[in-house]
Amino acid sequence: MNSLGLDRAAADTRVCVAMSGGVDSSATAALLVEAGYDVFGVTLKLYDMAVTVTTGTCCAGKDIRDAAKVCEVLGIPHHVLDLEDVFKKDVIDAFADSYMAGETPIPCVHCNETVKFRDLLGFALGQGADLLVTGHYVRWRDGPQMWRGRDPQRDQSYFLFATTRDQLSRLRFPLGDMDKDETRAVATRFALPVAHKPDSQDICFVPQGHYADVLKKLRPGAAEPGEIVNQAGVVLGTHKGLIHYTVGQRRGLGIGGGDPLYVLALEPETHRLVVGPPDALLCEDFSLRGVNWLGEGAPEEFDCAVKVRSTQPPLAARVRLTEQDGARVRLKEPHAGIAPGQAGVFYDNDRLLGGGWITAPR
Repeated sequence: MNSLGLDRAAADTRVCVAMSGGVDSSATAALLVEAGYDVFGVTLKLYDMAVTVTTGTCCAGKDIRDAAKVCEVLGIPHHVLDLEDVFKKDVIDAFADSYMAGETPIPCVHCNETVKFRDLLGFALGQGADLLVTGHYVRWRDGPQMWRGRDPQRDQSYFLFATTRDQLSRLRFPLGDMDKDETRAVATRFALPVAHKPDSQDICFVPQGHYADVLKKLRPGAAEPGEIVNQAGVVLGTHKGLIHYTVGQRRGLGIGGGDPLYVLALEPETHRLVVGPPDALLCEDFSLRGVNWLGEGAPEEFDCAVKVRSTQPPLAARVRLTEQDGARVRLKEPHAGIAPGQAGVFYDNDRLLGGGWITAPR
C-alpha cells in the first residue's frame, strides 16, 4: 500500500493537486513528486477582477502564475480550470443572499462543498486521476474518516464538514500531520518560489475583510439604515445597514451610555437590529439544517463535541438528528454568540463526524 492509502505503487497512482499558488498546496505537490506519484496540478480561475471589487487576491492572476511557476520547478503539468460562473452562483451569490437574510455566512465551506470537492474533483477524475489531493490541514484515515489536523492552530476540519463519504474516499490531505513551519521547510527544501509567500488572511473575494463594500456592489440597497431596538421593541437608535453587523457584536453600534449592549438578532423583514445585555446571548438549544454525516451509520441521538465557530473550541453537547437532514443540538452549558449562518460541526475527540448550518439559536 502506498503512502496515500491505495493498494498500488506510487508510480502507478495518478494524482491531481489543487494548486492555489500558496505554500501549502505547493509543498503538497512537492512531497507527492518526491514520493514518485504521477502528479499534475490544477488551479481554479474563480472570478474576473474587472467584475468584482477585489484586486490581487487568491485565485486571481498572480496566484495562477505562482502555481504555474511551482509546477514548472517540479516538472509537472499545470492546468487552469475556469469555474467563474459556478463560483459566482454557488459561493458569491450564496454569501450575499445569506447576509441579506440576516445570517453570518461561511463562504469557504460552500467553496469546498461545490467548486472544489464537486467540480474540481470531477475534473480530476475525468483527467484519469485516482485522487484529488489538497493542502488542507486535516488528517485522512481509512474508512474513510476525516480527523482534525495535528496542529490545532491550523486545523481546517470545521470548513470541510460538508464533504461526503464518497468524496472523502477520493481525497487526501498530506499536510494533516504537519505544522506550518514544517510545510515551509518542505517548500524551502525544494526551492519553491512561494516558500516565503505570506498566508492569505481574507476570504478570497473579500479583501482586507471589507464585507460591506462587496455586499453593496452585489446587492445595491443592502446598506439601508434602520432601527436599533431592544428586546421589548423600544427604539434605541439607528443602524447603518444590517450588513455591518453580526450576532454577538458589541463595537460599532453607535449607542452611547448605559450598560454594554450586544447584537442579539438581525431582522431583515423589518430591517431592525435587536440588541440586549450579554446574558441574552446565552443559548442552550439550537437547530441545524443541511446536516451531512461522515460516520458509519447515523445514530438518532448521540453525545459529542460541537464546534459553533471556526476559532472557538468545541462544546459538549447532545445531538438529535431529525427528518429532512436536520438536527437539534442541546449544549451541556449555555454559550453566547451562536449565529444563524455559521456551522455546528460534530466531533468525537479528533474525528469529524459531520455537521450542519445553524438556523435557530433560540
